Amino acid sequence: MDRRSVQLALATSFAAALTMVSAPSFAQDAAKERCYGVSLAGKNDCAAGAGTTCAGTSKVDYQGNAWKYVAKGTCVSMSTPKGMGSLTPVKG
Repeated sequence: MDRRSVQLALATSFAAALTMVSAPSFAQDAAKERCYGVSLAGKNDCAAGAGTTCAGTSKVDYQGNAWKYVAKGTCVSMSTPKGMGSLTPVKG
C-alpha cells in the first residue's frame, strides 16, 4: 500500500469509530413506547418541534410535541398538570 492509501484507510476507520461512539442510540426497546407530553423541559428523548435538535431540547415542561420513552402500556395512564400522556403528539 502506498502512503496515500494508508492515510485514507486510517481516516475512514477513525471517522467510522467516531460515528459509533458519539451517535446516540434511540433504537426502540420492545418493552418501551414513545409518550408525548410527559417530559420535563430539557429531559425529552426526542422530537421537540421546530428550532430544536432532538434529545434534551424541549423548552417547557410537558411539551406536547416532545416524547420520552416509557414502559409499554403506561403512557396513556400518566397524568401531568397539562393532561394525560399521549402516544401521538399533543397540540396546544
